[in-house]
Amino acid sequence: MRIKKWLVLFLAVMVVGSVLSACGSGNTKNGGNAAVNETGSEKGSKEPLTLTFFDKNTGDKFSNEVAAEITKRTGITVEIQQPTGNPAEKLNLMLASDDLPDIILFERSSDLVNKYIESGAIIPLNDLIESHGPDVSEMYGDVLNKTRYKDGKNYYLSNWYGFESEPVFGFNIRKDIMKELAPDKAEGGVPFTASEFKKLLQDFKAKYPMMDGKETIALSMDGENFGGSLGTFKGMFGMMPFFEDNGNLQFDVKDPKYRDMILYMNDLYRSGLLDKEWAINKKQVWEQKLATGTVLSTTGAYWDAGGANTILKKDRGEESQLFPYKVVADGVDPAKTTYGGRSSLGWDAITITKKNKNPERTMEFMNFLASEEGQYLLMWGIEGKHWDMKDGKHTPRPEVLQGFKDDWNAYTKETGIRKWTWFIKNGKGSDGMPYDLAGRYERGAVDQMALKNMSDSVYDSVLYDGLGPQGGTPEALNEQKVNDIVKQALTKAIMAKTAEEASSIFDKMLSDMKAAGDEKVEAIYTSNYKNRVELWK
Repeated sequence: MRIKKWLVLFLAVMVVGSVLSACGSGNTKNGGNAAVNETGSEKGSKEPLTLTFFDKNTGDKFSNEVAAEITKRTGITVEIQQPTGNPAEKLNLMLASDDLPDIILFERSSDLVNKYIESGAIIPLNDLIESHGPDVSEMYGDVLNKTRYKDGKNYYLSNWYGFESEPVFGFNIRKDIMKELAPDKAEGGVPFTASEFKKLLQDFKAKYPMMDGKETIALSMDGENFGGSLGTFKGMFGMMPFFEDNGNLQFDVKDPKYRDMILYMNDLYRSGLLDKEWAINKKQVWEQKLATGTVLSTTGAYWDAGGANTILKKDRGEESQLFPYKVVADGVDPAKTTYGGRSSLGWDAITITKKNKNPERTMEFMNFLASEEGQYLLMWGIEGKHWDMKDGKHTPRPEVLQGFKDDWNAYTKETGIRKWTWFIKNGKGSDGMPYDLAGRYERGAVDQMALKNMSDSVYDSVLYDGLGPQGGTPEALNEQKVNDIVKQALTKAIMAKTAEEASSIFDKMLSDMKAAGDEKVEAIYTSNYKNRVELWK
């Protein structure tokens, strides 16, 4: 009996010891909270893992200071796949061959996203977000509701999401000459009327027919950026991406104000104020013209003239740069001008493919980068090296700000700050500091003028994004034909010899559009638009 009692006691001690040993092991490895994923790895694990990532925006290696810090905090190393050639062609080839990386970053408005969803090449993220993405849920909020596919599921996380009143288009004009010819408008805050803008162009040509031995140009445009050029003029007339008529969407040229816009542009052309070579200006040629200082103004996003402005500032001084100003068409409320839309749902879509063998770890990686901590790491760099926390606020070190001023691209590549712009949220963090250090912390004189003159002209374009027919369908071909007709006709109308000829060309364009099946395309625009509105309720 005594031997039997000792045997029982010995076994009991062994069992208790085994349990304590197991608990001790768990505490050592993961703080006593080791939860196992379906793939067998622990939740929150930092075990080394390499994920392949096709990012259409960059092919640079994941090998700088910020990249190393991301790997340190997550255990994840990213193998960037070089998007050689056209990214869309590469993505189509990857889908056809079923040769997929772990993560893909698409253009969000591209039809490729839908193709990948419908083929099952990328997986829904809802369950992963619920179980492994608390920061994703908090940061994205209602954006997740609006990025759902028609089946109600989320297949991607947006990039550069969240609406901000950051200006886009404007009439970019040399401020130094403005101070001579329109001093009451030079410092901004007071828009031009259409007639005042034309008079400014006329006064410039009268006073400066030649500069540095070259003929001057009152208004130039980048012929390769047709959307930006026409979009600037659309802004002064307050037009949207589509013309909405009783709940139905039509091509924007059917807005009654569009004809007025073309006639105004034609008037500028016939008056010798619009660059006679605007339609054939290649981007590089256009930039060279601006940089000579012989051009008073141009259209497009205010940052499009950045390269030329750098040269103008160096050669002629800061106020010789092209600053963005607002022009308002007759009968339009200045506050209802539409100088460019910004989508609150962002530019890119980041997805997990079906070939990814570690979706849980991947979502944990995404969750960290999407968190406020991850945002500041991606966009500001490493605390104690690139920035410090002072008085409760993120404070960049002077050498970091100087690095971006000296050579933005080289500094980004060297440090990794703002190189990996994944899951980026627009706006400011909880301490009031912007997530985008390089782009939003210190604003130059041109940026400040854009904010002053154009911020109230920005609209959220999210309802109108990606409403077109699916690629490869008959309606997609109709849409392409219509767009070609519109571009060719508008170009001719702007350069017509008389206003009557311009109006006649416009009429024929509308007739040709109808023959090309524009109403079939508009039916799809309207259907997709109404479905989106319903889905977001």
